[in-house]
Amino acid sequence: MQKQVRRVVTGHNAAGRAIVISDGPAPFVHLNPRDPDFFSVDVWRTFETPANIVAQPGEPTLGPRRQRPTPGGSVLRINHFPPESETIARMTPQESTQLFTELGNAHGVSAGSRHPLMHRTETIDYAIVLSGEITMLLDDEDVHLKAGDIVVQCGTNHAWSNRSKEPCLIAFILIDGRFDPDLKNQLEGAREA
Repeated sequence: MQKQVRRVVTGHNAAGRAIVISDGPAPFVHLNPRDPDFFSVDVWRTFETPANIVAQPGEPTLGPRRQRPTPGGSVLRINHFPPESETIARMTPQESTQLFTELGNAHGVSAGSRHPLMHRTETIDYAIVLSGEITMLLDDEDVHLKAGDIVVQCGTNHAWSNRSKEPCLIAFILIDGRFDPDLKNQLEGAREA
């Protein structure tokens, strides 16, 4: 699979007419050294709500790899999930914690849970399965998803497991969020238990 995503970015010329600013591969491709068949492409990021719309936007995906959007921001990302490997099955809680720390989400990791990549983000995520199939693991249940299915992830603990023999491609739109105070207390109480 080609590890590029064509991205067309529009803007405005000096007369206020709609134009194409750029048309080519999205420049930020994250490769996972633990699994060379996994890749993730950050297509676009915003940094505030409402998003600042300018005539000719700069490149918003530069900088370190982050799992979450910045406060008040959003991210559009395409992930390529190969069939799950034994490397993931053998991942230790320390390796899982290290991985999520590298992604800027050390507090979201659920090390020691039923899947080594279980995590939570304080976001609303729209996940659109573009091709293939995948299993979404929640705390106590699995949901099988296939091309065309859409998940609205509301800050829940989850992991993705490709149990098929073919890759799965998913578009994710992550929107920064904030846990309701009652839910936050409940989640913190569950973590301490």
